[in-house]
Amino acid sequence: MSDSPSKSAPLVSVLTVLAGCALFLLVVYYLYVPRQTGPFTGDGIHTAEQRKDNLAKLRAKQAAQAASYGWVDHKAGVVQLPLDRAMELTVQKYASKP
Repeated sequence: MSDSPSKSAPLVSVLTVLAGCALFLLVVYYLYVPRQTGPFTGDGIHTAEQRKDNLAKLRAKQAAQAASYGWVDHKAGVVQLPLDRAMELTVQKYASKP
């Protein structure tokens, strides 16, 4: 027997490494590349105008809520005050303390 390695051993090793790399890249591609899912059907907002309208409605609702009185929790006695009035009461509270 001879002590020299066969001539095809390096070629088989190189091909095995390349096949392993190709398999790894295929798995990465399959797991991490996003798929196209089709048209968005979440809440029906598809245009910039619709988003602007919804934002305007939300801001109007928040402005009305920030400027009105109301009960947050009637049993606990928690009320909603307009921001200006709440700031006045807070200033009065801390101004009267020594």
